[in-house]
Amino acid sequence: MNAFAPPLPGCRILVVFGTRPEAIKMMPVLAALRARPGLRPISCATGQHAALVADVLAEFGERAEIDLGALPPGSGLPLLTGYLLTAVAGAIAAARPDLVLVQGDTLSAFATALAAHQAGIPVGHVEAGLRSGDLANPWPEEFHRVSIDAMAALRFAPTEAAAAHLRAEYGRGQILVTGNTGIDALFRARRTGVVPVAIAPGRRLLLVTAHRRENWGAPLLRIADAVAALAARGDVELVWPLHPNPEVRDAVTRRLAGVPRVHLLGPLPHCDSVALMRAASLLLTDSGGMQEEAPALGCPVLVLREVTERPEVVAAGAAEVVGTTTEGILAAAQALLEDPSRLAAMARPVFPFGDGRAAERIAAGIAAWWEARCSASA
Repeated sequence: MNAFAPPLPGCRILVVFGTRPEAIKMMPVLAALRARPGLRPISCATGQHAALVADVLAEFGERAEIDLGALPPGSGLPLLTGYLLTAVAGAIAAARPDLVLVQGDTLSAFATALAAHQAGIPVGHVEAGLRSGDLANPWPEEFHRVSIDAMAALRFAPTEAAAAHLRAEYGRGQILVTGNTGIDALFRARRTGVVPVAIAPGRRLLLVTAHRRENWGAPLLRIADAVAALAARGDVELVWPLHPNPEVRDAVTRRLAGVPRVHLLGPLPHCDSVALMRAASLLLTDSGGMQEEAPALGCPVLVLREVTERPEVVAAGAAEVVGTTTEGILAAAQALLEDPSRLAAMARPVFPFGDGRAAERIAAGIAAWWEARCSASA
């Protein structure tokens, strides 16, 4: 853990992130918290995706005031959960925050919320209220997000639908609809990125990402088989930036390395990922964040999962949920590629996840909560 000076008086907020998507979505929040008088954010990196988070911090000109170091490699979920719970508990004890702020549904977010709850520290949950209704999909994220919301004192819902889930479960409580901070980060990143591969003239770019734990193994190989079949069309090129986890990287590389018109890349800066989405004719992904970002860029989405906790993107006409069978993915992609009018209709930019000001609303909500808390204790 890095040494750091004791925070100044005011509302001390431990802002915790461990994965690349968490870090991207928390960077606008950090900036918004710093801009409000009386709020004192302290950034903390758990090390779940240590190298990827370091790249995000560098891209945003940030640093982690508390860095818990990289997680031990090769450990299963129970050991990683215990490790993170213990490490974050130490950070909470050192920082003495008035509020612990987590984002989304990762193992880092869950362990942090649990550590804060056990320490009697209020929890704020950014991106609260998402639900698939199935604890096995996505696994283990659905359980994480439900559990975090149960422990949270402040629930920042990205959409009205997410807020409705929270009201049904907890009553009105401290629920604020803010939009998604991923859109805040997207608006910043879209000004600077570059497409990292050259696509031959006359061919359309298809962007692929898949990394979720429930898709490891057979589902990931079926996705890779669909990519190989699409590449055989000859009029498209597929770009797949690979997650560095060996369960993903090694399996996909074994199946697709050397396949013509398939470009396997390493992890990219956020701004270059955004540039790829802007250039793509179609996105095939199991990523939650990309389901939020792509509609704002006018990039049609095929969701490589059995269910999505972001139904707003489907209702907006920007995405279809197609599952993970090779045949289903291939049929859905071929149908869109052969129907220009339908593809164009899906490519109209829509903004179901906000206007790029979510972080401001979160900071304002925390400031109001802190003022009320101080008034009550006066």
